[in-house]
Amino acid sequence: MSFDADDEYRTWVFDVTFLLSRWSCIYGKGCQGVLTGPTPEREEGCCSYGAHFVDQADVDRVAAVAATLGPDEWQFHAEGARHGILKKRPASPKVTRMVKGACLFLNRPGFAGGVGCALHLAALKRGHRPLDYKPEVCWQLPLRSVDTEDAEGHVTSTVGEWGRSGWGEGGAEFHWWCTEAREAFVGAEPVYRSMADELAAMVGPGVYRRLAAYLDLRRTGSVPLPHPAVR
Repeated sequence: MSFDADDEYRTWVFDVTFLLSRWSCIYGKGCQGVLTGPTPEREEGCCSYGAHFVDQADVDRVAAVAATLGPDEWQFHAEGARHGILKKRPASPKVTRMVKGACLFLNRPGFAGGVGCALHLAALKRGHRPLDYKPEVCWQLPLRSVDTEDAEGHVTSTVGEWGRSGWGEGGAEFHWWCTEAREAFVGAEPVYRSMADELAAMVGPGVYRRLAAYLDLRRTGSVPLPHPAVR
């Protein structure tokens, strides 16, 4: 589906098939990870590589949250405090550091504070939204928004599934990717409802409400079809 934004300088395009699907993150419940072979026992999910920050504001927000974490919440607290959260390289994009083969924010199996992203776990423990704590790319997955601009400055924003291609050449090396796996489509709600906060943060509350209203109607089968001349 697609519609123009109120300012008429942007068109939103949404992948209805994925947003109506029952995809759900199965981290720790059958996720095989994104290495070159199945590694469910490592419980790394898509955290086997450093997270790429979108801008300095993204870095600053995550760094501020990291400064509030204690060693009981973050397995690699000492490493983060000593060396910082960024991989030491001068070029962009900025990426979280790796520790022992995965993102430094990933608590490994056996850690008393809980297995998984320390930022995610801390947010839930404190009654906050994980999207307010995690790098932008991390809380958006497996959603992706791509902007294209024409010669007149009109932007088309396409929101849909983050597939293997979203990772670049490295995506082809993954043994497994969740949006391709039947076992991940087990959610109690469609994606546009289960990831309502994430979608609203990506596209804005007003656009999300318009999207959700349309998809609610579509699920009931009561969306009126336009005249063939204007389809």
